Amino acid sequence: MGAASFMPGCFYWAKSSTFFDGKITVVQVSTIFGAEPDYWTLALLGTDQHAMPSDFEIIAPAEMPEDQAHQDAAEERPLLCRSR
Repeated sequence: MGAASFMPGCFYWAKSSTFFDGKITVVQVSTIFGAEPDYWTLALLGTDQHAMPSDFEIIAPAEMPEDQAHQDAAEERPLLCRSR
């Protein structure tokens, strides 16, 4: 999955040999350094760090679980990511 298919603010399952000891983690596409795709980074959840998308192998979009106890019945199931 290339950076061209990323959506700002979306979450993805990813892994990197440089971060998190190579373990699979969830990252979020961030526009903190600019709105243009060339400036997008991946926010490393649970830290104050950002990494370049090229530092990670993106595995798949992360999706909200079907059963969310705090979700209102009338509320639509939130999407964490949507492909372009």
